[in-house]
Amino acid sequence: MPLAPLSPREIEARLAALPAWSLDGDRLTRSYRLDSHFAATAMVVHIAQVQERLDHHSDLTLGHDTVSLSVHTHSAGGAVTEKDFELAHRVEDLSARHGAH
Repeated sequence: MPLAPLSPREIEARLAALPAWSLDGDRLTRSYRLDSHFAATAMVVHIAQVQERLDHHSDLTLGHDTVSLSVHTHSAGGAVTEKDFELAHRVEDLSARHGAH
């Protein structure tokens, strides 16, 4: 069963619980800064593990000391769904363990 796209009002309400995340077009986005390239790489690996468990994957970008995510649900026509917010919350939770800000 495909996931239902969230309405703009639902997205706005859910973003209130994720203040550093934003809606950029049809995607949830967030960038993190870390203390080193190694720390950023470790966070990317951890995010990849979470994405595999959820079977839901973002566009994930590793920079020198940054990690950026952009996510929407392909099976919902590229719309934002509850699955995107589930991933965002999990990434937000793990980011503190990596010292990301």
